[in-house]
Amino acid sequence: MLLPKFRYHEPATLEETCEMMADLGNRARLLAGGTDLIVNMKKKILDPEHVVFLGRIEELKGIDSHDGTIRIGALMTVAEIAESPDIKTPLPALAHGASVLGSPLIRNLATVAGNLVSARPAADLPPSLMAYAAKVVLRKKDRKRQVPLKDFIQGPGKTAMEPEEILTHIVLDRPPAGSGAAYIKLGKRKALEISLVNVASYLSLDESDDSVASARIVMGAVGPTPLRATSAEKLLIGENPSQQLFERVGEAAGLESRPIDDFRGSAEYRRAMVKVLTERTLRAAYELARGSL
Repeated sequence: MLLPKFRYHEPATLEETCEMMADLGNRARLLAGGTDLIVNMKKKILDPEHVVFLGRIEELKGIDSHDGTIRIGALMTVAEIAESPDIKTPLPALAHGASVLGSPLIRNLATVAGNLVSARPAADLPPSLMAYAAKVVLRKKDRKRQVPLKDFIQGPGKTAMEPEEILTHIVLDRPPAGSGAAYIKLGKRKALEISLVNVASYLSLDESDDSVASARIVMGAVGPTPLRATSAEKLLIGENPSQQLFERVGEAAGLESRPIDDFRGSAEYRRAMVKVLTERTLRAAYELARGSL
């Protein structure tokens, strides 16, 4: 399949890119790793007049950690996220989600921002980032804003980003001592597989009595967007973790999921797997939280 004709741009700075996007608007598409954009252009799903390549913009690369905040550049590849000690140590659920995304070739090309902007219901990175309460930084010519990731992804392929905006960074607070998070993906294969179900869970413990001070459970591939299991989370608050508690929370999370039947699995099966993966991620998050006290 051949690509449609387009005009190619390669700005060197973020300011230059913002000026360019202010002029081009929805006639242009941003290109980073290209693992979604190029495929969609070949399939004629997208036919932009202009393609703006971001790869020369140094400001969008790297990881910055200071003052209790972790700032991830939009152009960090999934492979870099999976292997970086600046991610693996404080954010193990994110590192694991990155390590099971696609194949090595895809991980070497795909970027963290691209995985969020594509807004696929079964994407690997949004659940763990939402479990860590991440925000995205959006820039355009005359404005900069932060949007919680839970509000950024609005539906399949739909985000809160305006046509001229650029996702520049992902920002999140460094998890405190006594907290832990885990991510598990269920698929039919070990690689190049779209999730049947994925779940990320985060727990923060009260140091005085080991009870749960805060919790977030995020379910992927069981709704039009990654879903917070808010009712299930409430069952954890103030309670001392146990297998019986995690089973009860898993049941509640399954009831909050909104899966569909398709050729890869039934809604009933997905709902049952939400229960199982919620239990497992909570157990793993609890062990990490206890180990960090």
